[in-house]
Amino acid sequence: MKKKTPYRFIFAGGGTGGHLYPALAVAQQIRELKPEAEILFVGAKNKIEARVVPEHDFRFKPIWISGFARKFTLDNILFPLKVVVSLLQSLAINFGFKPRVAIGSGAYVSGPVIWAANLIGAKVMLLEQNSYPGVTNRLLGKKATEIHIAFDEAKKYFRDQSRLILTGNPIRINLKMIDRLEARAAFGLDPHKKVLLVIGGSGGARSLNHAVAKNIQAFEELGIEILWQTGKVYYEEFRRYREQHVKVMEYIGDMSAAYSACDLVLARAGATTIAEVSILGLPVVFVPSINVAADHQFKNAKALVDSNAAELIQDKNVESELLDRISKLINDDNKLKELKTNIVSFAKPMAAKVIAQRAITLAESL
Repeated sequence: MKKKTPYRFIFAGGGTGGHLYPALAVAQQIRELKPEAEILFVGAKNKIEARVVPEHDFRFKPIWISGFARKFTLDNILFPLKVVVSLLQSLAINFGFKPRVAIGSGAYVSGPVIWAANLIGAKVMLLEQNSYPGVTNRLLGKKATEIHIAFDEAKKYFRDQSRLILTGNPIRINLKMIDRLEARAAFGLDPHKKVLLVIGGSGGARSLNHAVAKNIQAFEELGIEILWQTGKVYYEEFRRYREQHVKVMEYIGDMSAAYSACDLVLARAGATTIAEVSILGLPVVFVPSINVAADHQFKNAKALVDSNAAELIQDKNVESELLDRISKLINDDNKLKELKTNIVSFAKPMAAKVIAQRAITLAESL
Protein backbone atom coordinates (compact mmCIF):
# COMPACT_ATOMS: atom_id res chain seq x y z
CA MET A 1 0.00 0.00 0.00
CA LYS A 2 1.35 3.42 -0.95
CA LYS A 3 2.40 5.47 2.06
CA LYS A 4 0.89 8.92 2.22
CA THR A 5 3.25 11.89 1.99
CA PRO A 6 3.42 14.19 5.02
CA TYR A 7 2.82 17.08 2.64
CA ARG A 8 -0.97 17.00 2.43
CA PHE A 9 -2.76 20.31 2.03
CA ILE A 10 -6.46 21.03 1.79
CA PHE A 11 -7.54 24.39 0.35
CA ALA A 12 -10.94 25.99 0.81
CA GLY A 13 -12.18 29.28 -0.56
CA GLY A 14 -13.81 30.59 -3.68
CA GLY A 15 -17.04 31.97 -4.98
CA THR A 16 -15.05 34.72 -6.71
CA GLY A 17 -11.64 34.93 -8.33
CA GLY A 18 -10.51 37.21 -5.52
CA HIS A 19 -10.81 34.37 -3.03
CA LEU A 20 -9.74 31.58 -5.38
CA TYR A 21 -6.65 32.83 -7.23
CA PRO A 22 -4.51 33.58 -4.14
CA ALA A 23 -5.12 30.00 -2.96
CA LEU A 24 -4.21 28.66 -6.39
CA ALA A 25 -1.02 30.72 -6.36
CA VAL A 26 0.05 29.19 -3.04
CA ALA A 27 -0.85 25.68 -4.21
CA GLN A 28 1.23 26.15 -7.36
CA GLN A 29 4.22 27.22 -5.27
CA ILE A 30 3.82 24.24 -2.92
CA ARG A 31 3.82 21.95 -5.95
CA GLU A 32 6.99 23.66 -7.22
CA LEU A 33 8.75 23.25 -3.87
CA LYS A 34 7.39 19.78 -3.03
CA PRO A 35 6.31 17.92 -6.18
CA GLU A 36 5.26 14.94 -4.06
CA ALA A 37 2.73 17.05 -2.13
CA GLU A 38 -0.93 15.98 -2.17
CA ILE A 39 -3.23 18.95 -2.68
CA LEU A 40 -7.03 18.98 -2.57
CA PHE A 41 -9.35 21.92 -3.18
CA VAL A 42 -12.87 22.01 -1.77
CA GLY A 43 -15.51 24.48 -2.95
CA ALA A 44 -19.01 25.02 -4.27
CA LYS A 45 -19.91 23.04 -7.38
CA ASN A 46 -21.61 25.96 -9.14
CA LYS A 47 -18.93 28.60 -8.58
CA ILE A 48 -15.71 29.60 -10.34
CA GLU A 49 -13.57 27.14 -8.36
CA ALA A 50 -15.38 24.10 -9.83
CA ARG A 51 -14.17 25.09 -13.31
CA VAL A 52 -10.83 26.77 -12.68
CA VAL A 53 -9.27 24.38 -10.14
CA PRO A 54 -9.33 21.31 -12.46
CA GLU A 55 -7.96 23.52 -15.26
CA HIS A 56 -4.88 24.01 -13.07
CA ASP A 57 -4.52 20.24 -12.56
CA PHE A 58 -5.56 20.13 -8.92
CA ARG A 59 -8.09 17.75 -7.40
CA PHE A 60 -11.44 19.29 -6.52
CA LYS A 61 -14.33 18.14 -4.36
CA PRO A 62 -17.61 20.06 -4.08
CA ILE A 63 -19.74 20.64 -1.01
CA TRP A 64 -23.33 21.89 -0.84
CA ILE A 65 -23.05 25.40 0.50
CA SER A 66 -23.97 28.96 -0.40
CA GLY A 67 -23.89 32.35 1.25
CA PHE A 68 -26.78 33.99 3.06
CA ALA A 69 -28.43 36.50 0.72
CA ARG A 70 -29.51 39.90 2.04
CA LYS A 71 -32.89 39.60 0.35
CA PHE A 72 -35.39 36.78 0.70
CA THR A 73 -34.57 33.81 -1.53
CA LEU A 74 -35.17 30.07 -1.60
CA ASP A 75 -31.48 29.60 -0.83
CA ASN A 76 -31.98 31.42 2.46
CA ILE A 77 -34.68 28.94 3.47
CA LEU A 78 -32.28 26.11 2.67
CA PHE A 79 -29.31 27.80 4.34
CA PRO A 80 -29.51 25.98 7.72
CA LEU A 81 -29.81 22.63 5.94
CA LYS A 82 -26.86 23.49 3.67
CA VAL A 83 -24.71 24.35 6.68
CA VAL A 84 -25.42 21.00 8.31
CA VAL A 85 -24.85 19.04 5.09
CA SER A 86 -21.65 20.96 4.25
CA LEU A 87 -20.26 20.28 7.72
CA LEU A 88 -20.91 16.56 7.34
CA GLN A 89 -19.42 16.57 3.84
CA SER A 90 -16.38 18.49 5.09
CA LEU A 91 -15.83 16.02 7.91
CA ALA A 92 -16.01 13.10 5.49
CA ILE A 93 -13.59 14.75 3.05
CA ASN A 94 -11.10 15.61 5.78
CA PHE A 95 -11.24 12.18 7.41
CA GLY A 96 -10.56 10.60 4.01
CA PHE A 97 -7.79 12.98 2.94
CA LYS A 98 -6.17 13.56 6.36
CA PRO A 99 -4.56 16.94 5.62
CA ARG A 100 -1.69 18.21 7.71
CA VAL A 101 -2.41 21.82 6.84
CA ALA A 102 -5.74 23.44 5.94
CA ILE A 103 -5.52 26.73 4.04
CA GLY A 104 -8.59 28.95 3.91
CA SER A 105 -8.73 31.89 1.52
CA GLY A 106 -12.05 33.33 2.65
CA ALA A 107 -15.71 33.26 1.60
CA TYR A 108 -18.46 31.13 3.13
CA VAL A 109 -17.25 27.89 1.54
CA SER A 110 -14.07 27.87 3.60
CA GLY A 111 -15.92 27.84 6.92
CA PRO A 112 -17.06 24.20 7.20
CA VAL A 113 -13.94 22.82 5.50
CA ILE A 114 -11.44 24.61 7.73
CA TRP A 115 -13.53 23.89 10.84
CA ALA A 116 -13.57 20.17 10.02
CA ALA A 117 -9.84 20.10 9.22
CA ASN A 118 -9.04 21.74 12.54
CA LEU A 119 -11.28 19.24 14.32
CA ILE A 120 -9.21 16.31 13.06
CA GLY A 121 -5.91 17.96 14.03
CA ALA A 122 -4.74 19.83 10.92
CA LYS A 123 -2.86 23.08 11.30
CA VAL A 124 -4.87 26.07 10.01
CA MET A 125 -3.52 28.87 7.83
CA LEU A 126 -5.73 31.72 6.62
CA LEU A 127 -5.20 34.07 3.67
CA GLU A 128 -6.86 37.46 4.02
CA GLN A 129 -6.67 39.50 0.84
CA ASN A 130 -8.56 42.64 1.86
CA SER A 131 -8.07 45.57 4.21
CA TYR A 132 -11.37 44.61 5.86
CA PRO A 133 -11.42 40.85 6.60
CA GLY A 134 -14.46 38.80 5.67
CA VAL A 135 -16.77 37.30 8.30
CA THR A 136 -15.54 33.74 7.73
CA ASN A 137 -11.87 34.58 8.29
CA ARG A 138 -12.71 36.63 11.38
CA LEU A 139 -14.62 33.67 12.82
CA LEU A 140 -11.87 31.19 11.93
CA GLY A 141 -9.09 33.44 13.17
CA LYS A 142 -8.92 31.91 16.65
CA LYS A 143 -8.33 28.45 15.13
CA ALA A 144 -5.47 29.61 12.89
CA THR A 145 -1.78 29.11 13.54
CA GLU A 146 -0.98 31.79 10.97
CA ILE A 147 -3.04 34.49 9.25
CA HIS A 148 -1.38 36.02 6.20
CA ILE A 149 -2.66 39.50 5.41
CA ALA A 150 -2.14 41.75 2.39
CA PHE A 151 -2.96 45.11 4.01
CA ASP A 152 -1.68 46.48 7.31
CA GLU A 153 -5.17 47.90 7.97
CA ALA A 154 -6.51 44.36 8.43
CA LYS A 155 -4.59 43.87 11.68
CA LYS A 156 -7.11 45.67 13.88
CA TYR A 157 -9.86 43.18 13.04
CA PHE A 158 -8.07 40.19 14.57
CA ARG A 159 -7.72 39.78 18.34
CA ASP A 160 -4.47 37.80 18.45
CA GLN A 161 -1.88 39.94 16.66
CA SER A 162 0.82 37.31 17.16
CA ARG A 163 -0.77 35.12 14.46
CA LEU A 164 -0.66 37.84 11.80
CA ILE A 165 1.97 38.05 9.08
CA LEU A 166 1.96 40.89 6.54
CA THR A 167 2.92 38.88 3.47
CA GLY A 168 1.03 40.44 0.57
CA ASN A 169 -1.47 38.94 -1.83
CA PRO A 170 -0.23 35.84 -3.74
CA ILE A 171 -0.54 35.88 -7.52
CA ARG A 172 -0.54 33.00 -9.99
CA ILE A 173 2.81 31.49 -10.82
CA ASN A 174 2.30 31.80 -14.60
CA LEU A 175 1.27 35.47 -14.63
CA LYS A 176 3.85 37.54 -16.51
CA MET A 177 4.26 40.14 -19.22
CA ILE A 178 4.73 38.76 -22.71
CA ASP A 179 5.55 40.31 -26.08
CA ARG A 180 3.12 43.17 -26.72
CA LEU A 181 2.56 42.46 -30.43
CA GLU A 182 2.04 38.76 -29.75
CA ALA A 183 -0.48 39.57 -27.03
CA ARG A 184 -2.43 41.93 -29.26
CA ALA A 185 -2.47 39.45 -32.11
CA ALA A 186 -3.97 36.84 -29.75
CA PHE A 187 -7.04 39.07 -29.31
CA GLY A 188 -7.16 40.53 -32.80
CA LEU A 189 -6.22 44.02 -31.60
CA ASP A 190 -4.58 46.70 -33.71
CA PRO A 191 -0.82 46.84 -32.92
CA HIS A 192 -0.74 50.64 -33.30
CA LYS A 193 -3.83 51.85 -31.40
CA LYS A 194 -4.30 52.51 -27.70
CA VAL A 195 -5.95 49.61 -25.85
CA LEU A 196 -8.10 49.80 -22.73
CA LEU A 197 -8.50 46.60 -20.71
CA VAL A 198 -11.78 46.47 -18.76
CA ILE A 199 -12.05 43.87 -15.98
CA GLY A 200 -14.84 43.98 -13.41
CA GLY A 201 -13.83 40.84 -11.55
CA SER A 202 -14.83 37.24 -12.26
CA GLY A 203 -18.51 38.04 -11.67
CA GLY A 204 -18.51 41.24 -13.66
CA ALA A 205 -19.48 44.78 -12.66
CA ARG A 206 -22.80 46.16 -13.82
CA SER A 207 -22.05 49.89 -13.46
CA LEU A 208 -18.66 49.50 -15.13
CA ASN A 209 -20.17 47.57 -18.03
CA HIS A 210 -22.92 50.16 -18.57
CA ALA A 211 -20.41 53.01 -18.51
CA VAL A 212 -18.25 51.32 -21.14
CA ALA A 213 -21.28 50.53 -23.33
CA LYS A 214 -22.48 54.12 -23.13
CA ASN A 215 -19.16 55.37 -24.53
CA ILE A 216 -18.42 52.71 -27.16
CA GLN A 217 -18.91 55.07 -30.10
CA ALA A 218 -16.83 57.82 -28.51
CA PHE A 219 -13.95 55.44 -27.81
CA GLU A 220 -13.98 54.36 -31.46
CA GLU A 221 -13.85 57.98 -32.63
CA LEU A 222 -10.84 58.52 -30.38
CA GLY A 223 -9.07 55.48 -31.84
CA ILE A 224 -9.18 53.50 -28.58
CA GLU A 225 -9.70 49.75 -28.75
CA ILE A 226 -11.30 47.88 -25.86
CA LEU A 227 -10.59 44.44 -24.47
CA TRP A 228 -13.64 43.93 -22.28
CA GLN A 229 -14.32 41.16 -19.77
CA THR A 230 -18.00 41.51 -18.89
CA GLY A 231 -18.28 38.63 -16.43
CA LYS A 232 -20.58 35.65 -16.84
CA VAL A 233 -23.69 37.37 -15.48
CA TYR A 234 -23.52 40.25 -17.95
CA TYR A 235 -22.09 38.67 -21.10
CA GLU A 236 -25.39 38.09 -22.92
CA GLU A 237 -26.45 41.68 -22.23
CA PHE A 238 -23.27 43.25 -23.61
CA ARG A 239 -22.04 40.83 -26.26
CA ARG A 240 -23.91 42.87 -28.90
CA TYR A 241 -21.27 45.58 -28.59
CA ARG A 242 -18.67 43.41 -30.28
CA GLU A 243 -17.11 45.33 -33.14
CA GLN A 244 -13.72 45.61 -34.80
CA HIS A 245 -12.45 47.90 -32.03
CA VAL A 246 -14.27 46.14 -29.16
CA LYS A 247 -13.45 42.59 -28.02
CA VAL A 248 -16.22 41.46 -25.66
CA MET A 249 -15.48 38.35 -23.61
CA GLU A 250 -17.30 36.63 -20.77
CA TYR A 251 -14.03 35.60 -19.16
CA ILE A 252 -10.39 36.11 -20.12
CA GLY A 253 -8.41 32.95 -19.48
CA ASP A 254 -4.99 34.28 -20.48
CA MET A 255 -4.53 37.31 -18.25
CA SER A 256 -0.82 37.48 -19.09
CA ALA A 257 -1.77 38.26 -22.69
CA ALA A 258 -4.55 40.63 -21.67
CA TYR A 259 -2.32 42.67 -19.37
CA SER A 260 0.48 42.70 -21.94
CA ALA A 261 -1.82 43.92 -24.71
CA CYS A 262 -3.17 47.00 -22.94
CA ASP A 263 -2.03 50.57 -22.38
CA LEU A 264 -4.37 51.15 -19.45
CA VAL A 265 -6.46 49.01 -17.10
CA LEU A 266 -9.97 49.93 -15.92
CA ALA A 267 -10.95 47.69 -13.03
CA ARG A 268 -12.69 47.11 -9.76
CA ALA A 269 -10.37 47.42 -6.76
CA GLY A 270 -10.34 43.80 -5.71
CA ALA A 271 -7.24 42.75 -3.80
CA THR A 272 -6.16 40.22 -6.43
CA THR A 273 -6.38 42.78 -9.22
CA ILE A 274 -4.37 45.25 -7.14
CA ALA A 275 -1.69 42.64 -6.50
CA GLU A 276 -1.47 41.68 -10.17
CA VAL A 277 -1.25 45.20 -11.63
CA SER A 278 1.27 46.19 -8.94
CA ILE A 279 3.61 43.30 -9.67
CA LEU A 280 3.32 43.79 -13.44
CA GLY A 281 3.69 47.57 -13.17
CA LEU A 282 0.51 48.58 -15.02
CA PRO A 283 -1.28 51.94 -15.03
CA VAL A 284 -4.80 51.53 -13.69
CA VAL A 285 -8.00 53.44 -13.01
CA PHE A 286 -9.94 51.84 -10.16
CA VAL A 287 -13.71 51.98 -9.83
CA PRO A 288 -14.25 50.46 -6.36
CA SER A 289 -17.40 48.43 -5.90
CA ILE A 290 -19.90 49.80 -3.40
CA ASN A 291 -21.44 46.35 -2.90
CA VAL A 292 -18.76 45.08 -0.51
CA ALA A 293 -18.38 44.97 3.25
CA ALA A 294 -17.11 48.13 4.96
CA ASP A 295 -16.33 49.74 1.58
CA HIS A 296 -13.12 47.69 1.56
CA GLN A 297 -12.46 48.09 -2.17
CA PHE A 298 -12.21 51.85 -1.74
CA LYS A 299 -9.84 51.29 1.18
CA ASN A 300 -7.87 48.78 -0.90
CA ALA A 301 -7.28 51.37 -3.62
CA LYS A 302 -6.89 54.52 -1.51
CA ALA A 303 -3.27 53.92 -0.50
CA LEU A 304 -2.24 53.58 -4.15
CA VAL A 305 -4.17 56.67 -5.21
CA ASP A 306 -2.65 58.72 -2.38
CA SER A 307 0.81 57.67 -3.56
CA ASN A 308 0.10 58.65 -7.17
CA ALA A 309 0.28 54.99 -8.16
CA ALA A 310 -3.24 54.74 -9.58
CA GLU A 311 -6.32 56.81 -10.35
CA LEU A 312 -9.84 56.38 -9.01
CA ILE A 313 -13.39 57.07 -10.16
CA GLN A 314 -16.22 56.66 -7.67
CA ASP A 315 -18.83 54.17 -8.78
CA LYS A 316 -21.61 56.78 -8.71
CA ASN A 317 -19.63 58.95 -11.15
CA VAL A 318 -18.37 56.30 -13.54
CA GLU A 319 -20.83 57.00 -16.38
CA SER A 320 -20.30 60.76 -16.30
CA GLU A 321 -16.51 60.77 -15.80
CA LEU A 322 -15.29 57.67 -17.63
CA LEU A 323 -14.78 59.02 -21.14
CA ASP A 324 -12.97 62.19 -20.11
CA ARG A 325 -10.68 60.48 -17.57
CA ILE A 326 -9.75 57.56 -19.82
CA SER A 327 -9.22 59.58 -22.98
CA LYS A 328 -6.90 62.04 -21.22
CA LEU A 329 -4.91 59.45 -19.30
CA ILE A 330 -4.45 56.86 -22.06
CA ASN A 331 -2.88 59.49 -24.31
CA ASP A 332 -0.62 61.00 -21.64
CA ASP A 333 2.52 58.89 -21.92
CA ASN A 334 4.33 60.77 -19.15
CA LYS A 335 1.51 60.19 -16.68
CA LEU A 336 1.23 56.53 -17.64
CA LYS A 337 4.96 56.10 -17.04
CA GLU A 338 4.66 57.82 -13.65
CA LEU A 339 1.82 55.52 -12.55
CA LYS A 340 3.76 52.44 -13.71
CA THR A 341 6.84 53.47 -11.75
CA ASN A 342 4.93 54.24 -8.55
CA ILE A 343 2.66 51.20 -8.47
CA VAL A 344 5.59 48.77 -8.47
CA SER A 345 6.47 49.93 -4.94
CA PHE A 346 3.29 48.21 -3.71
CA ALA A 347 4.24 44.85 -5.21
CA LYS A 348 5.08 41.83 -3.06
CA PRO A 349 6.19 39.33 -5.71
CA MET A 350 7.38 36.71 -3.21
CA ALA A 351 4.10 36.45 -1.30
CA ALA A 352 3.00 33.10 -2.76
CA LYS A 353 6.40 31.48 -2.24
CA VAL A 354 6.72 32.76 1.33
CA ILE A 355 3.28 31.45 2.26
CA ALA A 356 3.96 28.11 0.55
CA GLN A 357 7.22 27.67 2.45
CA ARG A 358 5.49 28.42 5.75
CA ALA A 359 2.72 25.93 4.91
CA ILE A 360 5.36 23.27 4.24
CA THR A 361 7.02 24.08 7.56
CA LEU A 362 3.69 23.66 9.35
CA ALA A 363 3.17 20.28 7.66
CA GLU A 364 6.63 19.17 8.79
CA SER A 365 5.93 20.23 12.37
CA LEU A 366 3.22 17.58 12.89
